[in-house]
Amino acid sequence: MAESAAKRLKTGDGGVKIGTHNGHFHADEALAVHMLRKLPAYADSTLVRTRDPAELATCHTVVDVGGEYDASRNRYDHHQRGFTTTFPGRPTKLSSAGLVFLHFGRALVAQRLGKPAAGDEKSESEDEEVGVIWNKMYESFVEALDAHDNGIAAYDPAALAAAGGPEKRFSDGGFTLGAVVGRLNANWNDAAPADPAAAQAAEDARFLAASARIGEEFDRDLDYHVGAWLPARALVRDAYAKRLQFDPEGRVMVLEGQAVPWKDHLYTLEEQQGAEQKVLYVLYPEKPAPDAKWRIQAVPVSKDSFESRKALPEPWRGARDEQLDEVSGIPGGVFVHASGFIGGNKTFDGAKAMAAKAVAF
Repeated sequence: MAESAAKRLKTGDGGVKIGTHNGHFHADEALAVHMLRKLPAYADSTLVRTRDPAELATCHTVVDVGGEYDASRNRYDHHQRGFTTTFPGRPTKLSSAGLVFLHFGRALVAQRLGKPAAGDEKSESEDEEVGVIWNKMYESFVEALDAHDNGIAAYDPAALAAAGGPEKRFSDGGFTLGAVVGRLNANWNDAAPADPAAAQAAEDARFLAASARIGEEFDRDLDYHVGAWLPARALVRDAYAKRLQFDPEGRVMVLEGQAVPWKDHLYTLEEQQGAEQKVLYVLYPEKPAPDAKWRIQAVPVSKDSFESRKALPEPWRGARDEQLDEVSGIPGGVFVHASGFIGGNKTFDGAKAMAAKAVAF
């Protein structure tokens, strides 16, 4: 099973050897190597970059080369004809990063959470928190690398073409997760050592830098989801359960203690509970202090959207302080953003009154 892959290793006296291909490298194998080396069984591993089948055959684990996917033999390539493996519940074909995360990701998450390993009581294969983070990390990070390496666009090209295609208003610099690694390859006109062994060593050094770079981003994302996103889950669940206390139709949710990452958890709760009436506004204090000012934020139509389910009333937008008090009829106004996605009041009662007027506007 995928969950126990990390426990099948036989490291031997010299540690294990990981193999991947040489030449131009990509984000998927760079991350695959990093993830493996985060696990104790691979901590002292050596790395060989080659396409020589005989040399790869000496490796304990091979990623992104060899034309074979066989977890029982620790072979994790995705380039072979007929390969269609995907992550559970997701449509994107896996790359070497997704394959390694599929088989070793639960162990990585459990290790970060300080949970028991597979084979122990309540192992990572059974732990609900491990499963939540495992799925979330795939969707938020690893899947993008799988799509990038397999040439899968984030948006359906046919649907975009039928709609006339969106006009790109500015450049994003091409800075994607794939580009984080890709730009560390040598340029076409960079000088290379004449000695083949020295040239390979220089290329390998670039790969190790790339693996560390994408690994740093992965580790930071995992730290965030374990240390901040997961603890927020229970707080948002409690706030969602109390929403009818603040609006009879459940359109207002209040985070009473402090602001936490709430969007993912709110959307999940609404989907799980099949709520017909969605939350329109979320209220929270600017800081965890008794005299804190309060914010009212319109819920976006989706996590990364700039469009709100219901923006704050148009007459309030762009107003501040006394002007906001006058146009809203609510004392203590601080501001409302020009787009209406967020506003503030000096007190909780003021923010609650803004929500009451906004839902009825």
